[in-house]
Amino acid sequence: MKEMIKKLDHYVITTRNASLCFDFYEKLGFDIKKYVNRGEMFAGDFKINVHFLGKELEPHALNVMHGSADLCFELSIDIEMFKQHLQNQGISIEEGIVPRSGVKGDMVSIYLRDPDGNLLEFSSYEI
Repeated sequence: MKEMIKKLDHYVITTRNASLCFDFYEKLGFDIKKYVNRGEMFAGDFKINVHFLGKELEPHALNVMHGSADLCFELSIDIEMFKQHLQNQGISIEEGIVPRSGVKGDMVSIYLRDPDGNLLEFSSYEI
């Protein structure tokens, strides 16, 4: 019964400003689908659902907040190339490249924040 859960399918974040949120994640390489009351952002084999603060879909987290997420994404490209991409897009790096430990072991990571203050970590096991 240990292997009942396969993987994370999606995660939900809440934003104060949908436009800023979608623009930012699009610069990171996410494919965006916008709807009247929500959004979806796709990358790899997962998605992030976006709820709008004060207009969250039911059911939702008990204590809805913007800027409370701390997410880590595994990169499919070299982390130095990704760092250059961030710089080319004008995205500020909060920390990195720094050594970390992930589900597969040792990795290196870059940290940044989205417009709502969520902490985003982008990691590579190719060290």
